[in-house]
Amino acid sequence: MFRAGLFDGARVLVTGGGTGLGRMMAERLIELGASVEIWGRRGDVLATAAAAMNAAHPGRAHARAVDIKDPEAVDAAIAAMWDEGRPATHLVNNAAGNFVSRTEDLSPRAFHAIADIVFHGTFQVTQAVGKRWIADGTGGAVVSIIVTWVRTGAPFVVPSAMSKAGVDAMTKSLAVEWGRHGIRLNAIAPGLIPTEGMLARLRPGENSPEHRAAATNPMRRVGTAEDIGDLAAFLLSPVWINGETIALDGGNWMTAGGGFHDALAWSDAQWEEARARIKARNAADRAGRG
Repeated sequence: MFRAGLFDGARVLVTGGGTGLGRMMAERLIELGASVEIWGRRGDVLATAAAAMNAAHPGRAHARAVDIKDPEAVDAAIAAMWDEGRPATHLVNNAAGNFVSRTEDLSPRAFHAIADIVFHGTFQVTQAVGKRWIADGTGGAVVSIIVTWVRTGAPFVVPSAMSKAGVDAMTKSLAVEWGRHGIRLNAIAPGLIPTEGMLARLRPGENSPEHRAAATNPMRRVGTAEDIGDLAAFLLSPVWINGETIALDGGNWMTAGGGFHDALAWSDAQWEEARARIKARNAADRAGRG
């Protein structure tokens, strides 16, 4: 079904589209004929990603720096898309954040750093786009990236697990509420698809965690850009699927639960080392923003 031109005329908004899974999905959708608008907080990263996409497919990628935690910024950006003549026909909710921490060590600020993006931000973008689709009578399709932890729970990533569970509930709830408007919502719960930022925060200091993950996966491999790009394209295409969450992990969630169980054995010193590495990574990211 992944034929050339499958998404001709489609305009896909991808949050968190400048790096990682968001960029993988955006690039695959462009290959299938779509135009994309990628959002993120770092304008320089977005510009670099959009330039690379346009080098291969001229004029098909646009970038906009938007902090989805800010509902007014989201509304303004959505209004601009429509005013500029590039209204979104599809939405990929990919923007997220996460890090490992003992829950008793979390500050309110640390909890909100995750929940404000994943829980509040995802809803704010979905509602802003959905209101436009309903008013215009066009229908639309949404894919949200969540985690298999919504089924199992997961230690040491409670803010993410809670927030992603909320997105899973939103997907099911709006699939029923908005289906009559021709709007479908589905979700993907990917396993390990290696990206630099994700590994630095969730497996700080580990050498080649993807190799260990592959060795314990039922299919003996980790995920690829093709895996997530093709599934996102399938769910965004006009299929009769609505309100579903599909695990994309080779069956790993059925054997490993929520993961991170190895950290149950970490000492206080190991947690201090992990926090220091995560802080150093965050500081490097902030410096890179300018």
